[in-house]
Amino acid sequence: MLFVPHGAGKTEYHNLLTKKIKMKSVVIEGKKRESLGKKSSKKVRLEENVPCVLYGGEAPVHFYTPFSQFRQIIYTPDVFIIELDIDGKKYSSILQDTQWNPIEEQLLHADFLLVSDKKPIKVELPIKIVGHAQGTKQGGKLKINMRKLKVKALAKNIPDAIDIDVEELGLGQSIKVGDLNIPEIEFMDKKSNVVVSVVVTRAARAAMG
Repeated sequence: MLFVPHGAGKTEYHNLLTKKIKMKSVVIEGKKRESLGKKSSKKVRLEENVPCVLYGGEAPVHFYTPFSQFRQIIYTPDVFIIELDIDGKKYSSILQDTQWNPIEEQLLHADFLLVSDKKPIKVELPIKIVGHAQGTKQGGKLKINMRKLKVKALAKNIPDAIDIDVEELGLGQSIKVGDLNIPEIEFMDKKSNVVVSVVVTRAARAAMG
């Protein structure tokens, strides 16, 4: 629920997701690692490959894959379902964590998490603003406080981004995490956190008298 300032009543936002686009999927091919340890990992990297681990199964799966295959998923804010093909065996996963060389642009390690239709996963989804807030037409300034939101849901129910419609957002109004209501998705951030707001500028305050 979003409260309108100056006692003008209140507007209900039953669902601030304007469209639910299924999470994108990409395929990454890898090969199992025969040996582990720092020496082996160094050799893998020298061959322009990335040491990886897939968690979530009965036992971790250690493998490597060319860095070139990561370009499609790491240089974008979007979240992907990653279909891992490791020596012909396929796994549905998400990229859980990456480790980088702080000086050079080198991906040192990547962790993947196995996903299923029965176990919820936690991911951070990018926010995409839709529409032009009414308050900006009155001299206000749209302020985006959160670029990503933490959610928990089954992989099949997670969209590739959260589209928030700000069209009816007036001067001095804000949309908080608690205002968001998307079926089958649980928001993990504090409900009081402001996602986006229309800030009253000095010019707008002067125009209001």
